[in-house]
Amino acid sequence: MMPDYALIFAFALVAVGFAAVSLVASALLRPSLPDAVKQSTYECGIEAVGSTEVKTNIRFYLFALLFVIFDVEALFVLPWAVTVRELGPVALVEMLVFLVVLFLGLAYAWGKGALAWDIPVKKRAA
Repeated sequence: MMPDYALIFAFALVAVGFAAVSLVASALLRPSLPDAVKQSTYECGIEAVGSTEVKTNIRFYLFALLFVIFDVEALFVLPWAVTVRELGPVALVEMLVFLVVLFLGLAYAWGKGALAWDIPVKKRAA
């Protein structure tokens, strides 16, 4: 039992050690020549006017999250479709339950307007 976990611990230790050595080596080997241009907000282009904080509508995040969910669904369905005859009818029922749950989630998101792209645009005062 312990040798199995020792291998995992050794792998994690090597990964953390590699990351630490890489960070320390890059900090020691990089050139460090700060000047006013490098310390400025922008090295090229025009200076920012007004607030640089941009508020993104939450619908974009919801849409991206739905995309990830259905992308992972495709990862589950493809191997199942390749081996469905060997798995039998129980696997068919399980996949139908999985797809129904995802469809209900899609219907809920659609009903809440998470997939609507008609975001109202604020008009600027002239």
